[in-house]
Amino acid sequence: MSETAEKLSLDIKEIQALLPHRYPFVMIDRVDELIPGQSATGYKNVSINEPHFQGHFPEIPIMPGVLQLEAAAQLSCMVMLSLPEYKEGFLGVFTGLDSVKFRRMVVPGDKLTIQVDLQKFRFPFGKFNFRAEVEGELAVEGLLGFAMQKKEDLLS
Repeated sequence: MSETAEKLSLDIKEIQALLPHRYPFVMIDRVDELIPGQSATGYKNVSINEPHFQGHFPEIPIMPGVLQLEAAAQLSCMVMLSLPEYKEGFLGVFTGLDSVKFRRMVVPGDKLTIQVDLQKFRFPFGKFNFRAEVEGELAVEGLLGFAMQKKEDLLS
């Protein structure tokens, strides 16, 4: 990290200004630290009121793993979308997952703390290392692939 890197924190309104996602697909509630183009730490408060708990093991509510991965992907996209060159007119799109390991169930009442670190980027493709914890205990980790795509190219 360079000494001049800008560190940001984002509330939900600022998150929604960066991401195109809306309810019920906004998976990040707050970003405590974001360094554009480098890394971020954010979290998701897991609530029993979320719609997926009505159908995903309703008697034993467990946050679906795919939604944990989506939360990491959204946080990763914010790292790239916070750069001036991608702020307008771009989306971050999933391209793959590697070495994903689920270590702990995530349940209502948990605060899922997610850390993403850019491993490499060569336009338009990149990879992030990610890990998510609950109270310091590892829940999921892996490598997430993405591509920065122009919105106009995705609409045609």
